[in-house]
Amino acid sequence: MSSRPDRPTHDTHHGRLKTTVAAEVSALMEPRLLNIGFGSTVVAERVVAIVSPNSAPMKRLKDEAKKDQRLIDATHGRRTRSIIITDSNHIILSAIQAETISQRFLTVKDNG
Repeated sequence: MSSRPDRPTHDTHHGRLKTTVAAEVSALMEPRLLNIGFGSTVVAERVVAIVSPNSAPMKRLKDEAKKDQRLIDATHGRRTRSIIITDSNHIILSAIQAETISQRFLTVKDNG
């Protein structure tokens, strides 16, 4: 049997391939990244909502996050077209349409 934790070991007693615990944990912990435009990504599991920035409540949400230093601007100087809310209550601004990011989110979730 191999003693290396990153390689599968063969369980001769049961005659089947057994993966080590370290390899299983590594596979489960690998984050799925959501592309939010211009080389920026967010861990998909942390996303709570993807919304349009046009309403007054969303503008207040953005202003409050900026005041509390929870705002992340990933627009690269372009117009904000979507707001992403995370489970840590951070607010992320993106220049990509909310519908486009939502479709990417569904694709990432389905492939994971």
